[in-house]
Amino acid sequence: MPRGDKSKYTDKQERKAEHIAESYEERGVSEKEAERRAWATVNKDDGGGKEPGGSGRGKNTGHPAAHEGGEKGGATSARRSALARSAAAKKAAATRKRHAEHHTHS
Repeated sequence: MPRGDKSKYTDKQERKAEHIAESYEERGVSEKEAERRAWATVNKDDGGGKEPGGSGRGKNTGHPAAHEGGEKGGATSARRSALARSAAAKKAAATRKRHAEHHTHS
């Protein structure tokens, strides 16, 4: 099987890759790079192509790639200045207030 052949992936893996790629593209990553990263993420999560109906139903992948965000968050926010964190908190509070006003239906 040539490199880059996607025939061994399940529909679910393909949907997952598509969704990840779209997310990257929304954040300004080129289409080609977004696609590359998306498939790398699917491979990391699921251990490569699975072929539909392989072994039992819906084997849990654990989604290891999806858990990295939390680990990175602590270090990243710790590097930010108190001023930047405070500004972000104020902005979030304002947004919550605005949404609360917008969504109250009595």
